[in-house]
Order: sequence, then structure tokens, then C-alpha cells
Amino acid sequence: MPLDDLDRALLAQLAADARISIAVLARRMKVARSTIQARLERLEGNGTIAGYTVKLGAGGQQRRIRATVLLTIEPRAQANILTRLKAIPEVERVNTTSGRFDLLLLITAPDTAILDDVLDKIGALTGVRSSESLIHLSTKLDRAV
Repeated sequence: MPLDDLDRALLAQLAADARISIAVLARRMKVARSTIQARLERLEGNGTIAGYTVKLGAGGQQRRIRATVLLTIEPRAQANILTRLKAIPEVERVNTTSGRFDLLLLITAPDTAILDDVLDKIGALTGVRSSESLIHLSTKLDRAV
């Protein structure tokens, strides 16, 4: 079922503040609480809303080192590599890509020693042909919600 204007407005409100109450949403959107509740249940049920989360600010990200890791892998090794990457808690996100690299990983570690260890583990995975690591220094723009 496609999203209508109310769905999009509801998602925008939640993107700005995922902790907002149903009562406040209903008042802001000028609809009944039961309407908001039903929409949320439908959006959660159909996978439009996958969950609610906290976006860490600068204070919450202190003492964390982030890196993007670009992997080139052997053909048909992706499933095995993904299984092994899921077991590494510092791997926060894995995206498939087009172009020179096959996978793009987002890694977060508390210090450089742990980051170095994680990078070694990833590089040693069977099926990984090559990797390139990019350490994040500072954020100049963040539009992620």
C-alpha cells in the first residue's frame, strides 16, 4: 500500500523526534489518537518503520573511532563473508556497492588498537581479496535522521 500525505507527515514527525507520544502526534496532525495508533501499527507491520532509535550527538560519540572499509571479495563469497561480519560487533553497517568495491562497511571502535584488530580480522576473512580503510576524522555535514 503506497504512503499517503498523513503517512509521510507522521514519518517526518517521528524522524525529528522518535520519542514523541501518540497524543502529541495526534494533536499536531489534528487527527484522532486511534488514527495515529492504527497508522503506526500498519507502518510497522508492512516494514516501512523498522524500529525506533537514538541518534548520538557529539557527546555520545566521543571516544569512538569510526572507519569506512571498502572490500573487494571473491565471486560467490558474499554470503559467507556477511555471516562472519555479523559476528563482529564493531561492524555497524554493510552495504553492497557498484563499481570497484563489492562491500562498504561502517566500523566503530573505542580505540585504535581495537580498530586495528577488527581491520586485521576482516582482511583475513576467506574470500576477501582486498580492503581499503578510511578513518573518519570529523563530520562536516550530517543529514541522516
